[in-house]
Amino acid sequence: MNDNPVLTESTYYILLSLHTPQHGYGIMQRTEALSGGRVRLAAGTLYGALTGLCDKGWIEPLPVIDSRKKEYRLTEKGLKILKNELNRLRQLVANGETVLKEEAK
Repeated sequence: MNDNPVLTESTYYILLSLHTPQHGYGIMQRTEALSGGRVRLAAGTLYGALTGLCDKGWIEPLPVIDSRKKEYRLTEKGLKILKNELNRLRQLVANGETVLKEEAK
């Protein structure tokens, strides 16, 4: 298995929004807020993604207690994937800035 997968923007924001446990609607709101409105998840898309992320072991559902809302949290594996993606994105930005500075000379 690839420990450094390239994440889609939606997956990145779903994982980021689960830095603290959230239910589905909370994930949709947080994702939209974090992305500045660029990423808007429909319920069907979100729940399909959550199932896939659970299957990969990146997130897990919390036990349901006195609520109909299922909450999810990031696993250690998911946190590692998220941190790897953040490092990858930093490298992309640094490389772009370096090249563009060279071209500006």
